[in-house]
This record gives sequence, structure tokens and C-alpha cells, in this order.
Amino acid sequence: MRRREFISLIGGTVASLPGLARAQPVALPVIGFLGSETPALWGDRVTAFRQGLADAGFVEGKNVAIEFRWAEGHNDRLPALAAELVQRQVNVLVALGGTASVLAAKAATTTIPVVFRMATDPVEMGLVASLSRPGGNVTGVTTMGAELGSKQLEILHEVAPAVSVVALLINPANPAISVTQTRDVPAAARKLGLKLHVLNASEERDFDEAFAKMKELRVGGLTISPDTFLNARSEQLAALAVRHAMPSISPYREFARAGGLMSYGASIAGGSRLAGVYAGRILKGEKPSDLPIERPTIFELVINGKSAKALGLSVPPTLLSRADEVIE
Repeated sequence: MRRREFISLIGGTVASLPGLARAQPVALPVIGFLGSETPALWGDRVTAFRQGLADAGFVEGKNVAIEFRWAEGHNDRLPALAAELVQRQVNVLVALGGTASVLAAKAATTTIPVVFRMATDPVEMGLVASLSRPGGNVTGVTTMGAELGSKQLEILHEVAPAVSVVALLINPANPAISVTQTRDVPAAARKLGLKLHVLNASEERDFDEAFAKMKELRVGGLTISPDTFLNARSEQLAALAVRHAMPSISPYREFARAGGLMSYGASIAGGSRLAGVYAGRILKGEKPSDLPIERPTIFELVINGKSAKALGLSVPPTLLSRADEVIE
């Protein structure tokens, strides 16, 4: 056999051996992302989550893959979508869709790590053993929005002291939040000497009916529940509040920036970024049971000064001095 033929034969044999001719592609770890809304409505959360992942050293498409499942505003779809991601055997299951999505993820698996961003107390919801030592397979970030209803009502009363009848808008399809709010906010209203009406909205078509009901009940002020469905429609609710000349407050700054009177609460984008950091740390080997629940240390007050003027309201200087942002 000639030397050239021998070398060619050996080269062909080596090339035929698996793993020797070229490196086989390494499968990327997969994050399952469970969203209760749509990509269009959640662009800011997804961007913030990806930033948190990057802070932890993971970039989508480079060293991690993300599979998204969207419930499109229908909480009843979340359990099936969570089960689908579990069946896919993702490495981490991320639920940024509020309490409903976290409960669906928790019910779907006891082994795959779950990272959440939610507005309620995870201990009270039975998701973790404690804030400092969660235990089990679940950890994440709470913005504690469900606990802020009373404070939001106090701020609204401070800006509109002449108002005696107020409303709380909740989503009955999200009982984890609505139960807390319908317990705490009416008690706060009684202390302030206010009459409170609880109104429901779980679909967009309910908004007009809710505002019509407020007019009928002579409601003079509105506080909006920290529900994911309502938050995702901040612009619509702000537009309705402006149209009906309704002093209003929401937990999320997007509402005030869209023309609503005020917002008071923790940053959803900030919480989503922290969830991304936690997902990255778990991919690196940390256990969710050892990662303490992150809680907000800052609650942002945003006042839309232009809306206040349109409503004929004079915001007290003491409140203006406390505001993190005043929109003129």
C-alpha cells in the first residue's frame, strides 16, 4: 500500500469515529418561562429578566436556551402550560406572571427548581417555609404589592381629601391577591372614614362596565389591585381614569406614566431582573432551598402632575417631596 493511500485510509477511519472528527454540539441548559400574558405586553419584564441572566453570566442562544409559554391573560391555561414545560424537562422553571403562575409551577413539579416574581407573601401562600430559608424547590422575588393596598388608599386620600366614596378594582380570577386586598383595603377605608366599593374586572370588556358602575355609585377615587392582568393594561385603565376624571392610584409606575394620577409600589422590572440573577445562580449549581426570598427595600411613588392639574387637585408639598418622580 502506498504511503498516501495509507494516510488517507487512517484519516477516513478517524473521521468515522464519533466525537473525533468534529466536536459534537453541547446541549444548552433550558429555562422554561411561564408567562400569564403575551410577549407584547411583557416586553419590559422579559428584557429585565434577560439582563439578570446576563449579570449571572448567561446569554440566551449562547450558553442558555429559553422556552416561552404564554397564557394570554387566561389564568386557567397556566397549569397545562406549566405541565408542558415540566414534561420538556427544563433545568429551571421561571414564573414571572404573579401568584397564579407560581402556584401552577409549584403544583407541576417538586423537583425542577422554580424561580418566581410575585406580589403576594410566599410564606402566607404556602410556597416556601420561610423568607430566609425557603426549603423545597421554590424561591424568587416578592414585590409585596398585595400588602400595599392600604398605603395606596392613604396616599390617594391625602391628595383628594374631599373624596368620601372610593373603589377598589380587583381581578376575581386571581384570588390569591383579591382575597388579601378585600380583607385589608376595606379596613383601611373604614379608618379613613371612607365608603369603599369593590368592583371586578377579569377581562378587558369589564373595564367600561366597572367605570360606569363607579359613576352610578358616585365614586370619587380609585385604587387598582396589583394583579398581573390589570397591570398589563395600565395604559387602558389610565385612559379610562382620565376620561372619567377619576383620581386613581396603581402599584405600578407604568400607570402614572400613561396618564393615571399616581403609582406606589416596587419595581416590576427590578424584580424580574433579580429573578434572572437567581435563575442563573441555580444553573451554576446553587439550590433554590438555600436562596432567600428577595424583598423590596424601596417603594416608588410616582405622581403625574399634569393629571393632578387636569383633575383640579393640589398635591401637598409634603407628598411631592416624597415622590421619586413627578411627571409634568
